[in-house]
Amino acid sequence: LVHLAIIHCVPAVALCCIAHLPREVLEIQNDLFQTPLHLAVYLEQPSVIQALIHKGVNPGLQDRNGNTPLHLACQQQRLQCAQQLLRASAPPQGTAQPHGQQQDLQLQNWQGLACLHISTLKGNIPMMSLLLESGANIDVREGTSGKTPLHLAVECHNRRAVQFLLRNGAYVDAQMYNGCTPLHLAVGRKDAAIAAILSHSGADTLLRNMEDETAQDLADGNDDLLALLPFDDLKISGKPVVCSE
Repeated sequence: LVHLAIIHCVPAVALCCIAHLPREVLEIQNDLFQTPLHLAVYLEQPSVIQALIHKGVNPGLQDRNGNTPLHLACQQQRLQCAQQLLRASAPPQGTAQPHGQQQDLQLQNWQGLACLHISTLKGNIPMMSLLLESGANIDVREGTSGKTPLHLAVECHNRRAVQFLLRNGAYVDAQMYNGCTPLHLAVGRKDAAIAAILSHSGADTLLRNMEDETAQDLADGNDDLLALLPFDDLKISGKPVVCSE
């Protein structure tokens, strides 16, 4: 009944059900493994979200795609919904315990994406800021290839997101499972503007990926990119030269 009331946008009925039903019933998942909280976020019903949170429902239940309600809020770019969900994890003023159940901000959906990955792919800076303020790990790796949010921002050619993440302490030399750093990705995509941002932030141009390539190797033949990458080592054919006395 609660699911139907939310789907048909009858919040008065939904709120009445929430007030009288036990928490366990309010956590029942439908055939798509969606709880009433998933649906309230998806259909942007803030009063229903607030009532469910105050009832103490578990915000970490995952639907058939592995998404929690917070994942959906990030996908749909519903900042107000995300604020309500995260408020449940924050302890009220003057207390040490959160009002609702704790959110695992590093939890990944079945695509291997945590909430910060999704908001980075969307380029939603306010959502990214909210997640970081709530305790999300800025260097969390996604589950398929080990990309951090900084890698994803580089792949999206999103300079604002790259600068935001670096300002907030993202590790500039984080490596994917194949050893590629954000600078490898920027150079490989011939994005000189982002390569410059990373280089000025101290990116190591000589880190090697699993194919034994540095960012300088990938920039070979591109004068614009090579001009951004300081040669602080002598190399022949991409290999550092060791000089003996």
